[in-house]
Amino acid sequence: MQLTGKTLEHRVVRLEPMGEAHQADLRAACDADPATWYELYPYSMQGEHFDAVWARLMTDMAAGRTIAFAVVVDGRCQGMTTYSGIDGPNHALEIGGTYYAPSLRGGAVNPACKRLLLGHAFACGADRVQFRVDAINGRSRSAVLKLGAMQEGIFRHDRITWTGRVRDTVFFSILADEWPAVRDRLDARLA
Repeated sequence: MQLTGKTLEHRVVRLEPMGEAHQADLRAACDADPATWYELYPYSMQGEHFDAVWARLMTDMAAGRTIAFAVVVDGRCQGMTTYSGIDGPNHALEIGGTYYAPSLRGGAVNPACKRLLLGHAFACGADRVQFRVDAINGRSRSAVLKLGAMQEGIFRHDRITWTGRVRDTVFFSILADEWPAVRDRLDARLA
């Protein structure tokens, strides 16, 4: 697997490798929904928490542990998503760390982003792409199932969030031999 970070484009969204040019717009997008960070994410990128998470993201990118993308809609960064858990020898990775400004939710942006990310990952030789979702996040669980991912199970008490809540995590995956059918469904959905 030779996974790379490069610009990926669809008619509704552009995914650009994350960089300093995206920082201010991403901060504004993250500040648009404090409740989501408090309730659903294991960390916060809202308010005073942004700088520390941004610094860690940049360090992880520089070390090759993460490939982060700015979600660019209407010419500005309105969210982010990442490849992480990159396991080259086993041809596996995770798509996660996804956040969209509230105005982008429920439309074509998420399926378009996932179409781009999955297509690129499988074209680069991935055999398995996984997603991890907080068990209480019904919106994200439904979205991942709607993509065509298979739910594999729930890891109980998997993580302690930044608020101290103990999180159960739902694992999903799409395998390379499942990708053509998933791709076709996504393409039909986005047509």
